[in-house]
Amino acid sequence: MTATPRQIAIRATYMRGGTSKGLFFTSDDLPAETRTDPALRDALLLRVVGSPDPYGKHIDGMGGATSSTSKVVIVSRSRRENCDVDYLFGAVSIEKPVIDWSGNCGNLTSAVGPFAIQRGLVEVPPNGVAVVRIWQANIGKKILAHVPMADGEVQEIGDFELDGVTFPAAEIKLEFLEPGADEGGEGGAMFPTGRMVDTIDVPGVGRVEATLINAGNPTIFVDAATLGFRGTELQPDINHDEAVLARCEAVRAHATVAMGLAKTAAEATEKRPHTPKLAFVAPPAAYIASSGKAVKADDIDLCARIFSMGKLHHAMTGTGAVAIAVAAAIRGTVVSRLLEEGGRRDEVRFGHPSGTMTVGAAASEAEGEWKVEKASMSRSARRLMEGQVFVPANYAG
Repeated sequence: MTATPRQIAIRATYMRGGTSKGLFFTSDDLPAETRTDPALRDALLLRVVGSPDPYGKHIDGMGGATSSTSKVVIVSRSRRENCDVDYLFGAVSIEKPVIDWSGNCGNLTSAVGPFAIQRGLVEVPPNGVAVVRIWQANIGKKILAHVPMADGEVQEIGDFELDGVTFPAAEIKLEFLEPGADEGGEGGAMFPTGRMVDTIDVPGVGRVEATLINAGNPTIFVDAATLGFRGTELQPDINHDEAVLARCEAVRAHATVAMGLAKTAAEATEKRPHTPKLAFVAPPAAYIASSGKAVKADDIDLCARIFSMGKLHHAMTGTGAVAIAVAAAIRGTVVSRLLEEGGRRDEVRFGHPSGTMTVGAAASEAEGEWKVEKASMSRSARRLMEGQVFVPANYAG
C-alpha cells in the first residue's frame, strides 16, 4: 500500500532587515538530517523558498521572486568566546537550484540581533541598547549589532527612516569589524591583486578599469561610463535589457576570475552568482528616486548602483554599502578618486535608486598599507511573521 503524501512543519520567522526580507531559522529548527548534510539542507531550503521556479514568481514557496527577497538565514549559539551567535546566510537563486553561501547579506545582518534575542539565543538587558556580537560564518568576520530594548522586548517600532523601506522603524546601528579580507581568507587580502585599480580584458566589452576589493563582500567597482551608464539609473532602465545585463555579467564574471574566486568566467556565472557583486559609481548628479523623492547633487558625494543576483538592486546592498565606505576611505580606488578633500573620506553619503545613504569607515595607512578598523551604518529590522512553514516530506526528491 502506497503511503499518503504528507507535509512537514518547520518553525520559521519571516523578517525584514534593511531593504531585504528573508526566512530565519535556528539550526535546531531544521530537520536533524539537514544539519550535517549540506545537500539535504539546500534541498529543503530551496523547497521552502519555492526554487527553482521557471515562471520566476515563487508562487509555490515563501520567496519573493527578487534578489532582495529570496534569502535564508540560519542562526545558532556561537562556540566562540567573544561572540554570541553564528550567522549563516544563503542567497537563493530564483530560476536555478542554487543557494549561494559565498557571502554575507548586510541588510539582513540588521535582523540577526533582534532574531537572536527574540528566540532566546542571547541574554540582554531589558532596557537600553543590547549589543549582540555576531560571527558572520560565510566570510569569517565579526559584527556588532546595537539593538534597542524596551521592557524586555526588542524595540521594533520607531521613527528611523531608511530609503527603500516604506515605513519607519527603530534604528539598529551596525559595526562591521575589520571588514577587509585577511591574507588567509577567500580571495586573499583586501585588495587581492595588490592594486587599487586593475585593468581587465573582457571579451565583447573591452578593457575595463576596476577596483577589486574584499570588504563586507567581494565587490567590483567600475565607473558608470565604462558600462555605458550615467550613474543615476533605476531598475527599469537596466533590468529589462537582456543585452545590457549580459554585458554587466561578463564584466562581473571576468573580474571574479581576476580576484581568484573562480577558475573561469563560466564558473563564476554558474556557481557563485551572489558574490562578488558588481557596482558602478559616478560623480554626484540630481535624479528622481524610485519613490518619487528628488535627490539633489549637492546632497550627495557620489552616485552608486549595484547588481545583485544578475539584476540591478532596488536600493543598495548592506555589504555593498560597507565596500563603498571602505573604498571611499582609501586613496586611489575607483570610488575615492571621485571625491574631493584629497581623494578619500571617512564618511560618505551616496545616492542609490531608492534615495540616499550615509556610511563610514575608520581607515589608516602605515608604510603604504591600509588597515580598516571598522565600517558602520544604520539600518532597521522588523518581524513580519512567526510560525511554521510547510514542505513536502519528500523535499529531497
